[in-house]
Amino acid sequence: MTAPARTPPPVISLTGPAPGWFAPGDCRLEDFRPLVEQATRPEDYPHADGVQDNVPSYGERMRGYLDAAAEGPDGAAARRDVQAELARALGQGPGIVVFKQAFGADVVDRATEVFTALITEQTASGTAGGDHFAKPGANDRIWGALDKFALRAPDVFADYYANDIVALICEAWLGPNYQMTSQPNVVNPGGQAQLVHRDYHLGFMDRAQALAYPVRAHLLSPALTLQGAVAHCDMPVESGPTMYLPNSQKYPPGYIAYQLPEFIEYFGAHYVQLPLEKGDAAFFNPALFHGAGTNRSANIRRMANLLQVSSAFGRAMETVDNMAICRTVFPVLKVRAAGAWGGADSQAARNLITVAAEGYPFPTNLDRDQPIGGMTPQTQAGLLSQAVAEDWEPGRLDAELAAQQQRRIVGAA
Repeated sequence: MTAPARTPPPVISLTGPAPGWFAPGDCRLEDFRPLVEQATRPEDYPHADGVQDNVPSYGERMRGYLDAAAEGPDGAAARRDVQAELARALGQGPGIVVFKQAFGADVVDRATEVFTALITEQTASGTAGGDHFAKPGANDRIWGALDKFALRAPDVFADYYANDIVALICEAWLGPNYQMTSQPNVVNPGGQAQLVHRDYHLGFMDRAQALAYPVRAHLLSPALTLQGAVAHCDMPVESGPTMYLPNSQKYPPGYIAYQLPEFIEYFGAHYVQLPLEKGDAAFFNPALFHGAGTNRSANIRRMANLLQVSSAFGRAMETVDNMAICRTVFPVLKVRAAGAWGGADSQAARNLITVAAEGYPFPTNLDRDQPIGGMTPQTQAGLLSQAVAEDWEPGRLDAELAAQQQRRIVGAA
């Protein structure tokens, strides 16, 4: 008997016809495996020094090419040439590149001293940071480290972020005027591996949330951010450097699939780990399946500065005082929801809350605005919805909105 024909998951370009939504049944290993089992051809990456475990590694060859071109009239064209290759590697290629000795040892050591002092202080104060994808206590993380670093040691900060390798790859993927954030992370001996995941934006949502976004948003999300990791110590495999599954960023329903048992099992059997030396940097597509590895060493406190870089386009045109709107419409919203609209979870109530309140949890101060029951803090919209459902008095909503806003402010006491 002939098996019924399968309908493959939609593969739609951003310029193609209007897409629909993924369904739970769209995630199939038989569609995933041909993508991730492709081999990376060294000839496709002529500026790389080589390919290891399907990952191009850049170093002396790229630097020599750029340095030679900089002495003549073709420096800008040569830079664009390299950037086009890097963007191709992140998008159509394996999804990850490594830069050997991207940072000098001296500036890395100076930055490490700053990060270590910050970790010591936050541990002593009882404000040690948790992790989105690992168990509490498995590591030491500094949330919001960019401004903390700059305020603590502006000279070190300047030398660190003047790095041109960072600018080269960030501009290649995101264009100019990108937005930098930083989260130094230390995985201590015995620290267990993270769960496999994709990254921000859609990678920070549970399966039901991700399914609510149309296919076009799934295709767009990886173009909005870039992930990087700068090695602040030597990272042999036993120290648990990040596990990657090359080419997995190409799988359209991957933001749904990475949470499914069969894909988790496949990742566990096929990931690669790249040993890094102090000063090396890895940059990867946020849609790549990945996760920090288990630190099986006896004495290596594996430190990496995790860089999350965002497109300049991720901003609204106007500023809006959503808190004032929430306070003003709350009494009307309560009356409507309790009467004609038929409840706090009615379509009409949800529609109004979406417009009145900030419905996205980021950016925020993750030192104080901790995730609640998942990977993200409660949103302003979630708070307003809770107030309607629980029939709060206006004074309580005012106080809760103010407290939430205070938690989100950088530098707030």
